Amino acid sequence: MKIQYNAPVVLTFTFISAAVLLLKEFGIDLTYFFSVGGQMNFLDPVDYMRLFTHVIGHANVEHFVNNFTFILLLGPILEEKYGSKRLFTMLALTALITGVLNIVMFDTSLLGASGVVFMFIILSSVVNVQKGHIPLTFILIAIIFFGQEIFNVFANDNISQFAHILGGICGSLFGFAFSKKNNSEIPPSIESENLFMQE
Repeated sequence: MKIQYNAPVVLTFTFISAAVLLLKEFGIDLTYFFSVGGQMNFLDPVDYMRLFTHVIGHANVEHFVNNFTFILLLGPILEEKYGSKRLFTMLALTALITGVLNIVMFDTSLLGASGVVFMFIILSSVVNVQKGHIPLTFILIAIIFFGQEIFNVFANDNISQFAHILGGICGSLFGFAFSKKNNSEIPPSIESENLFMQE
């Protein structure tokens, strides 16, 4: 039996994040490079990099474990469904969107993969969406998820509910956008066969 590197994007993301946290535990703190601040220096190339890399940094082991438990659980399913390149694109776009809007709307720093986690959660609820249908699971997850995050906005807990909500919105947009694309890529003959089998 061989160990398979079955989800390259998810596993590489996990190992890089773990390495950054491990270095931090040994006194080499790279938080500056793996967080996004409340301001942007447009002349500093590192600040552009941080718009993406802030999802790699984590405050502590508990923060890391909470995020990557979900990422390792849902990520391989999503990577198999959408492919490594497409999942990486979704991950990078979620990081960019949460990073940019954090700078625009807040003056606090942001780090961690929570936005990616909630993107994965919402995305997984529409993984088997069919053309012209909205899964009831998606509606229920969206109600529970957005309701909880809006309620938690008022809690003073150092957690960015804003990033969670943005991640969830990204997940729903990606899910329906890519499901439409996948449906449009199905040849007519195969689509008609599928319709025949459903009757």
